[in-house]
Amino acid sequence: MSVRVDLNISLDGFATTTDGTPDDPIGQDWMRLVAAYAATRTFRERVFGDTSGEGTTGVDDRYAAAYFEGIAAEVMGAGMFGLHTFPDDPDWRGWWGEEPPFRVPVFVLTHTPRADIEFENGTVFHFLSATPQEALDRATEAANGGDVRIGGGASTVREFLRAGLVDRLHVGITPMILGDGIRLWDDLRGLELTHDPHTETAESGVVHVTFSRRAT
Repeated sequence: MSVRVDLNISLDGFATTTDGTPDDPIGQDWMRLVAAYAATRTFRERVFGDTSGEGTTGVDDRYAAAYFEGIAAEVMGAGMFGLHTFPDDPDWRGWWGEEPPFRVPVFVLTHTPRADIEFENGTVFHFLSATPQEALDRATEAANGGDVRIGGGASTVREFLRAGLVDRLHVGITPMILGDGIRLWDDLRGLELTHDPHTETAESGVVHVTFSRRAT
């Protein structure tokens, strides 16, 4: 079992964007940040259900495929699920419609109790108030030997990294400057002392950096 993180960040280290509006909650900067990932064949099939085989291949698609491989449970923050954006909507079921791409149990960290939400494709959202270790224990039990992904957002990922709970951190660094948002790297000085880095540049210009926990 491995605990994994995959994030898209800007060249200046931001994993969130700030240009969202009530009419466009995601914002255009976010679409630019994840453009190379969203263009891959794997993303188009897994998120949009596109079985035409269209989409980019190569390095970006290899990392997009690895994002899903072996994952048996996920932990995410309330913001990633959309609870901050739609706090007063009791019928909110997440950003992904009736076929969320996870297909595994997902544990959403929130202080607001909500009933579980189950989808036909195997995705089940569980809502819990817990520490990173407690949430990871729940997800590990549900994963039954498979890998657990810490899905985001950036603040949630940083909590798990600071607690030393992440075995593998992959970031796709998009060559753009955001200048504002939530930076991934704050308070994570010395990560390279416990995790070995590997770097690979994709055809799109995205730099994929992976930190893997050093064997002891």
